[in-house]
Amino acid sequence: MAKTILITGATDGIGLLTAKTLAAQRHTVLLHGRSAEKLEAAAREVADASETFRADLSRLVEVAALAEDIQSRHDRIDVLINNAGVLKTPQARTTEGLDTRFVVNTLAPYLLTRQLLPIIPKDGRVVNLSSAAQAPVDTNALRGRHALDHMQAYAQSKLAITIWTQEMARAHPDGPAFIAVNPGSLLASKMVKEGFGVAGNDLSIGADILGRAALSDEFAEATGRYFDNDSGRFAQPHAAASDRSQVAAVMDAIRDLTGGAGHGGSLTLKIVAGSP
Repeated sequence: MAKTILITGATDGIGLLTAKTLAAQRHTVLLHGRSAEKLEAAAREVADASETFRADLSRLVEVAALAEDIQSRHDRIDVLINNAGVLKTPQARTTEGLDTRFVVNTLAPYLLTRQLLPIIPKDGRVVNLSSAAQAPVDTNALRGRHALDHMQAYAQSKLAITIWTQEMARAHPDGPAFIAVNPGSLLASKMVKEGFGVAGNDLSIGADILGRAALSDEFAEATGRYFDNDSGRFAQPHAAASDRSQVAAVMDAIRDLTGGAGHGGSLTLKIVAGSP
């Protein structure tokens, strides 16, 4: 049965290749990107791409508006693939004073997921891009109180998205499924080329696992789990993801940063206290 699948960061790299692969399988693929020009180009490459959605994920107000736009046009999203991410950026801090890596890699996908949950069915899936690079989260840095270097922020942001993946799964035992995936280390993406100066490995390695995580039966009961595509199996994320004090501190910070006004003036979200 054809699914409606939203992919963030779908204008290049793994996101674009995944979109092309899933569209070729006759699924309806919704493309998100930051650049209108790149979105138009991506839509031309993706067969039968029904719609494009533009938003800068470093601005939480735009993330909230993106969710509203999607809900105004769709009453069902079967799969959300939170693919967009950033490692090196000339603007390491947002206009609100937060670390751009934490905002794009952790907070934006959390906010988008929370806002779209009403239209994701119980048998739907949320696939989150994690990484083999994971490190314990400095929640003061997550809250924007001090800066980290590129790799520190990236690795911590990827553990943070893995943490909220497992906590969302705990909070929603009846579905949808929440799955964190390391699509493969050093794939040939723009991020890898800019961050590490290497050509990288075949992008299809990442696109294949995202497609499987989104649709295959092997992931149907995988909610809350982390799949490491480097080893080709489900694995344990960094040990800090099992540290309840670390998890609680990270979730408190994520809720605080996505749950109130002050990130541009008009963002007001209703987050239930104590829930992911």
